[in-house]
Amino acid sequence: MQGRPDASHRVRHPIGFALRLRPFLLAPFVMSLSACSAVVLDPAGDVASQQRDLLVTSTLLMLLIIVPVLVLVVLFAWRYRASNSDARYEPDWDHSTHLELAIWSAPLMIVICLGALTWAGTHLLDPYRPLDRIKAGQGTSAAVEPLQVDVVALDWKWLFIYPEYGIATVNEVAAPVDRPIRFHITSSSVMNSFYIPALAGQIYAMPGMETRLHAVINRPGRYQGFSANYSGAGFSGMRFTFQGLDQPGFERWVAVARQSGETLDRGRYLALERPSEKTPVMRFSRVDAQLWPAILGMCVEPGKMCMGEMMAIDRTGGLGLRAARNTLPLLHDKHGRNPSVLASSDAYVMSICSPTDDGRDTAGVADSAGRLRAEHFAAQTMPSDRLIGAGLSPVSARFRPALSVAPGAPAPSES
Repeated sequence: MQGRPDASHRVRHPIGFALRLRPFLLAPFVMSLSACSAVVLDPAGDVASQQRDLLVTSTLLMLLIIVPVLVLVVLFAWRYRASNSDARYEPDWDHSTHLELAIWSAPLMIVICLGALTWAGTHLLDPYRPLDRIKAGQGTSAAVEPLQVDVVALDWKWLFIYPEYGIATVNEVAAPVDRPIRFHITSSSVMNSFYIPALAGQIYAMPGMETRLHAVINRPGRYQGFSANYSGAGFSGMRFTFQGLDQPGFERWVAVARQSGETLDRGRYLALERPSEKTPVMRFSRVDAQLWPAILGMCVEPGKMCMGEMMAIDRTGGLGLRAARNTLPLLHDKHGRNPSVLASSDAYVMSICSPTDDGRDTAGVADSAGRLRAEHFAAQTMPSDRLIGAGLSPVSARFRPALSVAPGAPAPSES
């Protein structure tokens, strides 16, 4: 008779062995989670704290319905299982007033509470609404002017301009603790989203438009900001550092920026806005005072009409076909056509030619907005090498649509 094998001959099943080691296998994952900071649930700014409270309160209100429903699902499944012969069996039952009241009244009350909470929170936490408090129990002071920061979403970096101090930074922003901040936000090319979880909620940045965000930081520290809207290949590296500093620390930070010796003018900005990934922190000690309006008006390039000027012309009825000079430079192929010959200050549309026109029909053309001088529209014959077309090769002017160039303008090198 064969006896039972001793312990030395036993073979451990690999699955059973892995199950015994499960606590040790999960330990690295648990330890890695300990390094995570739930910044959304533990923010450092009052606006983000109020948003956190709104999120938690809404979740608890919904759990008042979700938890009883989940419990009842398990209870009903156990109580009326097939093997329970003691459960009441009523196949003809179809209505219960008490049950209907419980099913509909409780969710209705929760929806009403959520609606009231959301309506109040939407208005109190409106990003365009100036702050009326610094923190719970402490209101704002009329003697303290909010710190204005102009934000530009570039490809793929962030530009911050401080008009009060005349400085600018790239991928780094700072603010004093307990001082209201007013962000003016726009974009250079595509829509983006500005988000500092520790400070406030996200808000979109769009080219040619300005959005605003009011916030305050209540605890010193270094916090991360990033783009919350996909914007191309370098999106994942579009991150920056936000520093909450006390007033002396903020003044030292401004002094460091003023020592950089760099000037942010239009030419420097045009070079900066070109796409680049993982751009290091940059500081500028001087900023062109007219740069922000030009960025917002999408007219940083020399000779380019700003959106505000174009809208003023549109309000007067527009310029018809002769507005081609004003609209073509606004196309978003910035990096492919800059500097555009159509954006030159000495190039003007004199007529829109047909394929068989030679450009002579230019007499009597007047600018209805009064912005272009009449002498540029004198009747004369344009040489074919002085005409430029919309994307066509510079062959004979008789065989292509052409945009006439004013006398004295330099001949373009390409169409």
